[in-house]
Amino acid sequence: MPPVTIRPLRPDDGPHAARVFFDAVREGTRAHYTEAQRRAWAGEPPGPDSWRDRLWGVEGFAAEEEGRLVGFMTIAGTGYIDMAFVAPAALGRGVGWRLYRAVEGRARELGASVLTTEASRMARPFFERQGLSVIAEQVVVIRGVVLTNYWMRKVL
Repeated sequence: MPPVTIRPLRPDDGPHAARVFFDAVREGTRAHYTEAQRRAWAGEPPGPDSWRDRLWGVEGFAAEEEGRLVGFMTIAGTGYIDMAFVAPAALGRGVGWRLYRAVEGRARELGASVLTTEASRMARPFFERQGLSVIAEQVVVIRGVVLTNYWMRKVL
């Protein structure tokens, strides 16, 4: 297994992050969401420049394997984990754990006393293993389709 490197996320990671997001949602969450729910969450395959602007000014970390982005996680403010996605082929290899450790470390550097996130059904067990607890189950509507996620919190 090639080594995974964790580094700061950059705007030029946008095209690769978009692909990881799309694949993670459309393929990686099959056991947790219906086809309609996955299509609502991640519509069409992303264009090459679709996420460049989305990552501008965003703080987070990228996981690279042999120069290829295999995951990313972002932090907003001082403690909200906004995006957390790992490519399906990289699941179960500690990529998410390493990204989470980097994000939690950065949150502590920023003086955060709490970490929060809105986790998918798939991500909930991962975040529970990192010490976050479910505060509330939420129903969200995306493009007219209902999905469930979980508001989670960890006191640092």
